[in-house]
Amino acid sequence: MNNGTDKIKRLIEKLEADGLIIHVNPLQEWFQPEGNPITRPAIDIIEELIEKAEYPLIIKEVGQGMGNESLKRLLQLPIEAIEFGAFGGANFSMVELLRRDKDECDIYKPLAYVGQTAEQMVDAINHLSGSVDFVCKQLIISGGIKNFLDGYYLMKKSTVPAVYGQASAILKFAKQSYEELFKYIEMQVKGLSLAEAFLRINPDYL
Repeated sequence: MNNGTDKIKRLIEKLEADGLIIHVNPLQEWFQPEGNPITRPAIDIIEELIEKAEYPLIIKEVGQGMGNESLKRLLQLPIEAIEFGAFGGANFSMVELLRRDKDECDIYKPLAYVGQTAEQMVDAINHLSGSVDFVCKQLIISGGIKNFLDGYYLMKKSTVPAVYGQASAILKFAKQSYEELFKYIEMQVKGLSLAEAFLRINPDYL
């Protein structure tokens, strides 16, 4: 671990980066034909790194979501934010399975569709709020966000300060031109402003 953390520190310094985002993807690694299966709980590895890290950390999961116990432990760690890739966006586990033998793909496919959506994780964190001392106090919600209304709803629903992001929609316009991408983002910002001005989330339905 020491040798690995030293390499990370040197790389961050060389790039003049503000910190490190750790992508948590154990299921994806297991399904990759050339993957590196992770046999230890990812949360244990993260806690070990935090003890040695001298730079800000964000923890991002990449498409299956996180369960209540993982979220509970993460929220009590001195990290800058948790990002939800969440189940409902790009399913990278399924992408990796499609690269395997067809029989293997058919057998393991049900596991690739197990996960927690961004809304389920927001609900889990809201449920923990008040009963757990949150050290991490920021969320980035990105999995399955299709438009500004999805983002507005989940940001307002969360009891922890949150921002949202999009992937597939952004890439769609990014592949066209900078002008089209700028126009799309500008419209999303305006749409979010309209939602902020005219909509309220009914607490009875949260």
